[in-house]
Amino acid sequence: MAQTNLKTYTVQGMDCAHCAEELETGLAKLDGVKTVHVDFMTSLMKLDGNVPFDALQARVQSFGKSLVPPQANDQPNSERASRGGVIGFWDYLLARRETQLALIGGGLILLTAMLTVLGLSEPYAGLLYTIGMAITLAPILKGGIVRIQINREFNINILMSIAAIGAILIGEYLEGATVIFLFAVGEALEGYTADRARDSIRGLMALKPTQAIRLTSHDPVLNEDTVHVNQLAIGDLILVKAGANIPMDGVVVAGGSSVNQAPITGESIPAVKTAGDEVFAGTINGEGVLTVRVTRLAADNTLNRIIALVQDAQSNRAPIHRLVDRVAHYYTPAVVVIAALVAFVPPLVFGAPFFDTATEHGWFYRALAMLVIACPCALVISTPVTVISAITAAARRGVLIKGGAFLEALAGVKVFAFDKTGTLTQGKPAVMAYRSVDCMTGEACLLCDDVLALAAAVERRASHPLAQAVVNAAQTHHLEAQYAPAEAVEHLAGRGVRGMVNGDLVTVGSHTLFDESFPHEVALCAAVGDAENDGRTIMMLAKGQRVRGYVALADEARESSRAVIAELNTMGLATVMLTGDNHAAAGKIGGQVGVSEIRANLLPQDKVTAISELRQSYQVVAMVGDGINDTPALAAANIGIAMGGAGSPQALETADIALLADDLTQLPYVVRLARFTRKLIMQNISISFGMKLVFLILALFGITSLWVAIFADVGISLLVTLNGMRPLRFERQSIKTGDPWIARLG
Repeated sequence: MAQTNLKTYTVQGMDCAHCAEELETGLAKLDGVKTVHVDFMTSLMKLDGNVPFDALQARVQSFGKSLVPPQANDQPNSERASRGGVIGFWDYLLARRETQLALIGGGLILLTAMLTVLGLSEPYAGLLYTIGMAITLAPILKGGIVRIQINREFNINILMSIAAIGAILIGEYLEGATVIFLFAVGEALEGYTADRARDSIRGLMALKPTQAIRLTSHDPVLNEDTVHVNQLAIGDLILVKAGANIPMDGVVVAGGSSVNQAPITGESIPAVKTAGDEVFAGTINGEGVLTVRVTRLAADNTLNRIIALVQDAQSNRAPIHRLVDRVAHYYTPAVVVIAALVAFVPPLVFGAPFFDTATEHGWFYRALAMLVIACPCALVISTPVTVISAITAAARRGVLIKGGAFLEALAGVKVFAFDKTGTLTQGKPAVMAYRSVDCMTGEACLLCDDVLALAAAVERRASHPLAQAVVNAAQTHHLEAQYAPAEAVEHLAGRGVRGMVNGDLVTVGSHTLFDESFPHEVALCAAVGDAENDGRTIMMLAKGQRVRGYVALADEARESSRAVIAELNTMGLATVMLTGDNHAAAGKIGGQVGVSEIRANLLPQDKVTAISELRQSYQVVAMVGDGINDTPALAAANIGIAMGGAGSPQALETADIALLADDLTQLPYVVRLARFTRKLIMQNISISFGMKLVFLILALFGITSLWVAIFADVGISLLVTLNGMRPLRFERQSIKTGDPWIARLG
């Protein structure tokens, strides 16, 4: 396996949509770089290679940016933190050298214009305008030249430089100076608005606790030792005081308190935590004091996994995003060629004026205006800003979306397939009855207890909720010690489980399995059928080849399931329940929640087949399950949605979307969010293309001027950026302002 030296850096100063792509191309040309990816929306650069940091920094600085080394990425920005996570508008602008020069140049341009109006600078106006333009133009032209030298390609900096210098050459001093000033300020404004969108991700980073109070036991006294979270090991005990952030994932071993889990799960109501309950890093302790045993290292805790997945989500681009990038790649060169043809063909072929006349703009001026309008920034930035805003908005509500591709697919979903147990139901089935075929009374007896004890011995090695229910029932009736846990346990996928108990093969399985493999009395079959018709799930038990009895279980539907299914149906979506349970039990739950269709007695491979059939009928299918047992079906669907991802590393890794709080009510919300995001993307693309086309036509006919063209370009970029940030306020949830992430983003 090839060795990698993958490091993640933060790039500061990325203002325009092309910055990431240009920087990526420039860095890829350095010796020692194997692969490099720069993401504009997250400002992160992932580089695999052996390159000295100084060389990387020098190359990045040649593009007008700066690089933060990996070890500094986790350090909070004190200035940003002191401002609640968002740098002020003027602080952002004045921190940039390019903007500082633009303001100096703009001040000289404004002063010259005022003096010209007063008739005091007429002889020197052209020179002063040129000086003001040169001050503003210097870093822009330098950046364009660097890109030609390193990347061997023209970019918008060169186009704007040509337009401004061309305007000066034909005597349009004020317009040339104004164009380059507005371009510089517009780039800064675009960077500021993009930075505001990035702050939604930085809000997650700000939640990462850095210190913890470790308890060191020197019997009989516990001593407190404040340490960095990276020094903690699994099994360490930490103390969480009232009102403090919980620094690590763990399990409460002492104390009780309410914990605000909104930063992780989006739950608006604090959850009560007592001994044995799981807690997550980044959540906020309430009024009590907790002693917590660490269960995950700092680098692997739930918050860090969510941060990494949200950051990586942007690289998983939506198909429409990739299409826009491909179009933009050819868009600017095409407009440059068209502008050149506009400048030279009419004068050479038709004798039209090359320079301006007393009555109209010349064709050279019109071509310059087209170059100004050619900037594709609005088009390129319209999709990523919208997608990352939607992903962040969903994360606020406890819904983790792995990328734009899944967000776009979710907007087109036609049918939702649901697993039953743990998804539509509470996932906490309970044993309702258990009977032995040898029971003479019809009531629970010693022979019946033996059936439950044998079932528990086998099910102790299984992880399904039904297995846990059997084990819990055995413990409740003090039968867990009657048999040692089974050995040589074998899982019969979707049908049951078997293992050796005291030298005997004990099989626990479905009625279907027993009908096929274990002959049993008609009376028993009838009793089992009656229980199934009553909506109960039956687990039959055989010792050797002799059927010994059965255990009847029931699982209640979630209180929210019916409302969620009804809302999805109202949105025009079909709903299907897929379960391995019997038809009667499935029908009872399906009827309670109101799904459109029920498919029961399905083995795992049958669920995959069902998903394939649904895809043929509906094209785009979403599967909702627990993220582990339903992995094959989740993978077969266009979109796999896992329940309860906050406590499940497997769910976070395998699902396309995870409902972190195990909250089914967020499903209709995220569908509406996906549809809203798709609508915004189409709006932004239409605005970008439409307005560009209008002003290109105006420039072609000599109706618009250079400064109006740059105003239009800057305005369109800002408009689509602000429009793309609207998902951040989509159906805002009322969450207590005590949550620092929500408060910061509010």
